[in-house]
Amino acid sequence: MECVELKDLFAVAHFIKARCDHGLKAGGPVNFKNYVFFEVEILDPKSKAQLCYLDKVEPNATVGEIKNLLHRLYPEWYPSRQALKLHPEGKALKDEEVLEDLPVGTTATMFLQDLGPQLSWTMVFLAESIGPLFIYLLFYYRLPYIYSPEHDYTKSPHAVVRLACMCHSLHYVKRLVETIFVHRFSHGTLPVQTIMLNCLYYWGFAAWLAYYINHPLYTTPTYGKLQICCALFTFLICECGNFSIHLALNRIRCNGARPRQIPYPTKNPFTWLFFFVSCPNYTYEVGAWLSFAVMTQCVPVALFTFVGFAQMTIWARRKHRTYLEELKDYPELRSAIVPLFL
Repeated sequence: MECVELKDLFAVAHFIKARCDHGLKAGGPVNFKNYVFFEVEILDPKSKAQLCYLDKVEPNATVGEIKNLLHRLYPEWYPSRQALKLHPEGKALKDEEVLEDLPVGTTATMFLQDLGPQLSWTMVFLAESIGPLFIYLLFYYRLPYIYSPEHDYTKSPHAVVRLACMCHSLHYVKRLVETIFVHRFSHGTLPVQTIMLNCLYYWGFAAWLAYYINHPLYTTPTYGKLQICCALFTFLICECGNFSIHLALNRIRCNGARPRQIPYPTKNPFTWLFFFVSCPNYTYEVGAWLSFAVMTQCVPVALFTFVGFAQMTIWARRKHRTYLEELKDYPELRSAIVPLFL
């Protein structure tokens, strides 16, 4: 008696499940001729060598499920490390795309791009926040080899420098708390190379602005206590607003990166900015760094704020466009990041 292979049993089980999902009942007539399995051939994009051949794949299988099947054969290529394409130079297919909806025949040819090692978004945010927090303190306490030897382990006599250290630390401690307890991340990942670039951006700017704010020759703001106190008050308001918005967004239902519910203001006054913008968390973030720049009167902080505003504007406009496309009756009054303007 011939042995039945496990892959054949697996294919039959998937066949029965698929037919049941389409309403097949026990004892009912079955038209096997109309049910066609797909064959998927996965090639290396450079050498065109065959990496994997999947037989009897369900027509309603998603790209994500094909990645899981490939992962069983090649454990080192976990799904988030894979990018499947229909052409070597083409665009990567989305995980939710269905095989039978793709422009392929019953024998589909895909090309596998190795995206390299990946890390989760939680690890990304932690790395981006922990670095600046400790880097700034190195300059605040003036460790050796940063400034001239006579200033080693000394502190600035200016009160604004101490306030700046507390505000900077508060901002990144808040980010760490939000990352661990508030934010809900999707299962998406980022390549390690991209994470290194992100860390270089945050850590590099933190070192640059900390160097000048804690420098022995640092000069206080032009308008003295009035400028410092007004900027400090604005900074604290924006930090509270940013945290409140993140708490409100935590309660919004979503499907991965796709929102399923319109975010509305709550009884918390800090969330009322939702009346005017789609991404008030970015608005508060920019406001916090802008007030920090005014409080310290430091050019590197102003430059960091400008670059951050440009990047957050891109993210906000993309999110605003997604809201308009995915949600009906989305408020027309809202703009992306700047009320009534941008």
